[in-house]
Amino acid sequence: MMSITFTEGTRVPPDVLVRELDGESVILNLNTERYFGLNEMGTRMWSALTQSTSIQAAYETLLTEYDVDADLLRQDLQHLVEQLIEHGLVEIHS
Repeated sequence: MMSITFTEGTRVPPDVLVRELDGESVILNLNTERYFGLNEMGTRMWSALTQSTSIQAAYETLLTEYDVDADLLRQDLQHLVEQLIEHGLVEIHS
């Protein structure tokens, strides 16, 4: 398991392409040709992550939008970030 701090932010590398259709997304790393599909909730999490200054800010935004257990949301968001990093679809920055 990766060590991700929620105070860090995410950044989309320039070689990553995102297409959204009917609330779902496909994210493609053009260099590695690896892609990742997201359902509607994953797409919203992606949007919050890429538009927020930190993972914590994205978490707080999502927590206000959805009636969900806070710990479960934190775990799901961390898992998504780990998968996105593994696929080269986001980078972490301070």
